[in-house]
Amino acid sequence: MARAPDKRIEQAKEMYLQGQRLVEIASQLNLPEGTVRRWKCTHKWENERSEKKSERSEKKKSKKKKAAESEVEQVIENPDLTDKQRLFCIYYIRSFNATKAYQKAYEVDYLTAAANGPRLLGNARVKKEILHLKQERLNREFLSESDIFQKYMDIAFADITDYLKFGTEEVPVMAMYGPVKIKDLETGEEKQLTKTVNTVHFKESSGVDGTILAEVRQGKDGASIKLSDRMKALRWLSDHMDMGTEEQKAKIAQMKAQTEKITGNNQEIEDLDDIEGEIYGSSK
Repeated sequence: MARAPDKRIEQAKEMYLQGQRLVEIASQLNLPEGTVRRWKCTHKWENERSEKKSERSEKKKSKKKKAAESEVEQVIENPDLTDKQRLFCIYYIRSFNATKAYQKAYEVDYLTAAANGPRLLGNARVKKEILHLKQERLNREFLSESDIFQKYMDIAFADITDYLKFGTEEVPVMAMYGPVKIKDLETGEEKQLTKTVNTVHFKESSGVDGTILAEVRQGKDGASIKLSDRMKALRWLSDHMDMGTEEQKAKIAQMKAQTEKITGNNQEIEDLDDIEGEIYGSSK
């Protein structure tokens, strides 16, 4: 009489195709890991998992392709733009870089594009079309413009003290056999000798916004953290002031004034001058 098929093989296979590791499957089914590994090889589960991954990848690509086709179709249907302006809008929405978009659309050198790209971005009809495209993209991603704008504000004006505390501390002076003690000349009693040292203490990860950090590293000289590029965030804010709420724009202007007061150096934050120009209108 033929032996009935082991139902655990099908269970293990299903768990494997869902992405679970062999050790996890073995633990849940109370089996040796070697048994599960043998089943995987014998029944060629890996081939089926690869097919599923490929299928998911194709679906993602298809979704992106449809989104891109929608953007192109929308721009083509706009009768207020020239062919070159339409191309500029399509390239710009993908990179948010006016120079690169102009260079691709008009097939000119970098210097020409650097001069004309930002100027074309100021064209009322072009600007209106780009705003439409931005909104379409945000709707697809279920994000609001103010959410994205706020994240770049968080990066641009991040404070390092939100992530660590630094200062000085009194610590015991240590010798080979323990703390160094000295005699108090006034009381005659022994007391511990101390010294002042500089200290840095990281805050707990659960209490900070980790999305603003570019890197956390443990090296031979100790741990270090690196914030995301603030100047890049400032440039992005300058290029996308139309996405900010009035409250956000006012906050940027206030931060700029405070920074100028502290540094006394307008050159260090020249990108913020561009932002203020967007808020109040450029006088240049």
